[in-house]
Amino acid sequence: MITLIIIAILIALFWWTRRIILEANKTDWHVRWLNYLEGLNQLFCKYYHRLEYSKPIDLPKNGPAIVVSNHLSGIDGNLLIAASRRQLRFLIAREEYERFGLQWLFRAIGCIPVDRSHHAEIALRTALAALKAGEVIAIFPQSTFVLPGTSRRLKRGSIWLAQQTNCPIYPVHLSGIKGAGHVVRGVLLRSKAKLVTYPPLNLDDENHLQYLQSLLEG
Repeated sequence: MITLIIIAILIALFWWTRRIILEANKTDWHVRWLNYLEGLNQLFCKYYHRLEYSKPIDLPKNGPAIVVSNHLSGIDGNLLIAASRRQLRFLIAREEYERFGLQWLFRAIGCIPVDRSHHAEIALRTALAALKAGEVIAIFPQSTFVLPGTSRRLKRGSIWLAQQTNCPIYPVHLSGIKGAGHVVRGVLLRSKAKLVTYPPLNLDDENHLQYLQSLLEG
């Protein structure tokens, strides 16, 4: 009898947890287990990292878009996914893409590895094809963690992609990250994260590039 009660409780907990996760899921990744992960990410960002934003990233319902954000820690991508209602394909450093135990996930969500030492153009060509197919590309143009109050010249990959596709850039600024400057600490240390979105930019001159840099640096 006790065994049956324990089994019944476990089954009830499973279905309750499943329902909570599915209700938290905001973006359809077209694969059930990825939708579960997205729901878990929503809960993790909202309740553990206390993510606040006034509205989701204002992406078009269809068609190409480029999201750019400042880069503080290993939790940044999770926060952008939580605040987006479309799938994001991230350009990430190859050494991060090949991190032990995570490559399967990065591949599943469509991340594009960038070899920063040479042949970075291969990743840009892949991103260009994705944009032409109507997908959303997410880029951290600072290319590394940049702590608040410091500055780093932006890489021009997002600008090149925008110019090649006549596609707007959607700037995002993150703040309140407890583990800023670190990959694992950024995920594990509880933050009071805040995400601010800005109107889309059509970059056609250097002044816009400088403006984008000022947005990302807050």
